[in-house]
Amino acid sequence: MKILFIGDVVGSAGRDMIKQYLPKLKTKYHPNVIIVNGENAAHGKGLTEKLFREFIEAGTHVVTMGNHTWDKKEIFEFIDDTPNLIRPANFPEGTPGKGIYYFKSGGKEVAVINLQGRTFLPPIDCPFRKGDELIEEAKKRTPYIFVDFHGEATSEKQAIGLYLDGRVSAVVGTHTHVQTADERILPKGTAYISDVGMTGPYDGILGVNKEAVIKRFLTSLPVRFEMAEGRAQLNGVIIELDAKTGTGKSIKRIQINDDHMFFE
Repeated sequence: MKILFIGDVVGSAGRDMIKQYLPKLKTKYHPNVIIVNGENAAHGKGLTEKLFREFIEAGTHVVTMGNHTWDKKEIFEFIDDTPNLIRPANFPEGTPGKGIYYFKSGGKEVAVINLQGRTFLPPIDCPFRKGDELIEEAKKRTPYIFVDFHGEATSEKQAIGLYLDGRVSAVVGTHTHVQTADERILPKGTAYISDVGMTGPYDGILGVNKEAVIKRFLTSLPVRFEMAEGRAQLNGVIIELDAKTGTGKSIKRIQINDDHMFFE
C-alpha cells in the first residue's frame, strides 16, 4: 500500500505544478491513494469548487484542509455534498463537512483523517482527543489510517506523532510551508514528518511576494500580501505501508524545484 501526499498547494503556481508533475509521480511511484492539502489553493486562502474539481480531474483522491477552510464562502455550498473533501475534524460541533474519509483502493480501504493544532492557532477542540475518537472508529474498518495534522508548532506536531505512534499508519504535518528533513518511522511503526512543505511559488516567502513580507518585518506596518510570481516548487512524501499491519515501511520526501529534483 502506497500513499502519495502533496503538501499545501498555494495559488495558481501550486495548481500548475500539480497538473505538470502529478502524472509523472503516478508513473514513478504507482500510489494507491493520492492526497493533496488544498486549503491555500485559491490565491493563497481557501478553496473553490472549481479548483477542487481540478484536483480530482488531475488524479487526486482526497483533499484535506486547515485553518483557511472557510476563507472562500462558497465552500459552504458544496462541502457537505463532497465526502472526499475533509476539514479538520476537531472544528467545533455543528461545523459543516467532516474530518474523516474512507477511500477504497484495490479491495482495501484507507481512512484519511484531518486534524488541526491549537498552538498559535485558533482555540478549537482538542486534536488529541478527537484523534482518539476517530482512530477507534477507523480501526473497526481498516488498519490503514493516515493523518494530516495541520499545525504551527513543531513540538505539537511531534507530540501528536508520538501520541498516535503505533495506532495509525502515518502522521504528516502541514501548514508551515517549509519541508522538514525529519521523515522517519517512529518506534511503534508510524511513518512521520513534521512538515511536508508547500507546492507553489519557490522564490517568495511561504508563497507570498517577498518584498511585502520583508517590508512588514522592517516597518511593522500593515501590507497587502500577494502571491509570489516566477519559479515554482512541489513538495510531498511517498509512504509505503505494510500490507498486513498497516504500519509504515518507509517514508521518502519529494522535492521538485529548479535547483534540484529530490525524489528517488
